[in-house]
Amino acid sequence: MSKKYFGTDGIRGRVGEYPITPDFMLKLGWAAGMAFRKMGACKVLVGKDTRISGYMFESALEAGLTSAGADVMLLGPMPTPAIAYLTRTFQAQAGIVISASHNPHDDNGIKFFSGQGTKLPDDIELMIEELLDTPMTVVESSKIGKVSRINDASGRYIEFCKGSVPTGTSFAGLKIVVDCAHGATYKVAPSVFRELGAEVVVLSAQPNGLNINRNCGSTHTEALQAAVLAEQADLGIAFDGDGDRVLMVDHTGTVVDGDELLFIIARDLHGRGKLQGGVVGTLMSNLGLELALADLDIPFVRANVGDRYVISELLERNWVIGGENSGHIVCFDHTTTGDAIIAALQVLMALKARDEGLAQSRQALRKCPQVLINVRFGGGANPIEHATVKQASERVTQAMAGRGRVLLRKSGTEPLVRVMVEGEDEAQVRGYAEELAKLVTEVSA
Repeated sequence: MSKKYFGTDGIRGRVGEYPITPDFMLKLGWAAGMAFRKMGACKVLVGKDTRISGYMFESALEAGLTSAGADVMLLGPMPTPAIAYLTRTFQAQAGIVISASHNPHDDNGIKFFSGQGTKLPDDIELMIEELLDTPMTVVESSKIGKVSRINDASGRYIEFCKGSVPTGTSFAGLKIVVDCAHGATYKVAPSVFRELGAEVVVLSAQPNGLNINRNCGSTHTEALQAAVLAEQADLGIAFDGDGDRVLMVDHTGTVVDGDELLFIIARDLHGRGKLQGGVVGTLMSNLGLELALADLDIPFVRANVGDRYVISELLERNWVIGGENSGHIVCFDHTTTGDAIIAALQVLMALKARDEGLAQSRQALRKCPQVLINVRFGGGANPIEHATVKQASERVTQAMAGRGRVLLRKSGTEPLVRVMVEGEDEAQVRGYAEELAKLVTEVSA
């Protein structure tokens, strides 16, 4: 069955436009509570990022959940992976995250975690969707859920993150700049790195509800690059608004993307004999990552874009590490979902083990030129399925004669078509990408 509301990463959209409205969130909370209650006593954790609409949706979800008889534990602003972790440790039936990740403040959304800290199974999401189409009822007064607040949530998660590196690990002598994107990591991330001995310079950690992801964080690294150079820091770390993706900046001010970070972690695990199986990337992973891992005899497979698909592939193969070039990195040897702070710590551990700087450590991966163009469209027919676009894509693929790749896909969270071309010759790759993007624009008009 196809889903009406749930996408690849929960439910997301513009605040005030259906379904990202208070009345829908009330009904969603009720439907989720009813679904989870079918599993027995129901306790649900609710956390959020720092966008202003989070307060409104938190209240609506709380009312809906309690009306279904579910107990609610409020976490306040916390990174998405922290909610996955705390859902497990509190033995809750589910965790809910109110966040639109790397999107601007006027978007918001809902993500769910199972009691195991993983994405909700499809059958539970379908059950919630079925309940959304039924009349809302309220349990009798004696069975209405109770609400409490977890006051030590940040401290618990900080200790969890620190526990992902060996006891006694110290990053003393390391100077890092941390960009929190005015988002959910603004309290916990600086504390984690400071408590492990690093000198930390903090950027974008003054959220006001409207500035999340605005010209900062992993989607806008310019300020971090400048700060790393100005502070003469060893490296910079950029998080997104909800703390599940990370990019880095080396001491020269150069951005180090998710493919490179994934390689650094995998090579370290492989060298220590702790890499179980291989590495999962996505259709967007650079060809250079695949080649660099092959040089180390590390298997590599590509999943569809989205951490849901990366995680599914890891589970199926019983592997422990995978990720996306956007900075979603999953370290299954430490946690159950993409966690930006834990991924950053694993990179720092790898650099420490090799006694290398980030700029030096990334050199073993030589990325192939890859051009990505985002084309916004107004909805309606899928431009990728248009005959003209299909024919052009096939022609470009044939022209590169096995020495490159073409990938056109719709974003799962925004009205965008992502046009990606990858190959050996940068000028040729850019020309092909611009040609295909122009065609997508024309057929979308």
